[in-house]
Amino acid sequence: MARQTSLSSEGRKAPKLVLSRGYVSDYDVLLATNDVIEFLDGVPSGTFQLVVTSPPYNIGKPYEERKVFDDYLVWQKEIIRECIRVLKKGGSLCWQVGNYVENGEVFPLDAYFYSAVKENPEMLLRNRIIWFFEHGLHASRRLSGRYETILWFTKGDDYVFNLDPIRIPQKYPGKTYYKGPRRGKPSANPKGKNPGDAWKVLQQDWEALVWDIPNVKSNHPEKTVHPAQFPIELVERLLLALTNEDDIVFDPFMGVGSALVAAVLHGRRAAGVDQESGYVKTAFERVQAALSGTLKYRPLGTAKHVPTGKEKVSQVPREWRR
Repeated sequence: MARQTSLSSEGRKAPKLVLSRGYVSDYDVLLATNDVIEFLDGVPSGTFQLVVTSPPYNIGKPYEERKVFDDYLVWQKEIIRECIRVLKKGGSLCWQVGNYVENGEVFPLDAYFYSAVKENPEMLLRNRIIWFFEHGLHASRRLSGRYETILWFTKGDDYVFNLDPIRIPQKYPGKTYYKGPRRGKPSANPKGKNPGDAWKVLQQDWEALVWDIPNVKSNHPEKTVHPAQFPIELVERLLLALTNEDDIVFDPFMGVGSALVAAVLHGRRAAGVDQESGYVKTAFERVQAALSGTLKYRPLGTAKHVPTGKEKVSQVPREWRR
């Protein structure tokens, strides 16, 4: 049985939030507590414009049951096949993954998932986006993990891609052609440049910021009880480029709802499913807070803190100098 709630929104039609177990057709935001395969079984084909998620990595987090690696891949392939089925023609699938590590050996999940998605020849890889962050998996017998990968596939060749909303300022906006028929004219697009597929830079404000997105750690304003939380900003950039207003964004491993929050912040509809009822409750509360303007989150393009060198924790301890 679905449960509905509505929120006032400054005279506009109140968004319809639905808590359910299965898929329903009438919603603005749908949050389901269910097994992902059981939920997807009730979703009509070609429903979603964007499927974006970060699935369990099979590394033993509290929300996942660790499986034999081959069994894990079989399970994930079944989910991917269903996600492709419910994706619209011209829609996008963004699968964000890190690495699976067993006995110190690294298995790059993006390589395995690329093969899984490409079992459907209609799915075409557009970018392998590298998300770099400064605080990640520590290691003592290999280099520490400091990035994850987003595989962006489209369903067919005729797909949505809005570059302008995610452009960044040109490095040399006044540069002009120095010879030829366009001599003296600007050589750079005045709207800005393509941000590229490696999301990391050191500039300190939105007009200069590229894709410097910190992962959600203990002091992050978005931190909840979830141990591997998706930053809202990461999804915002994807949905701005890959969807239009009123399109539906779907997260098959919703967790605490970061993808759904990103969707409602930018006028998209959203659906998500998770088997953990506590996470769904938190996701529902975060969506409500986003719609009412009370959500604590890191706004798109917020500068990362850079130590001045004067803070106690950024100074070399005296005992280290001896």
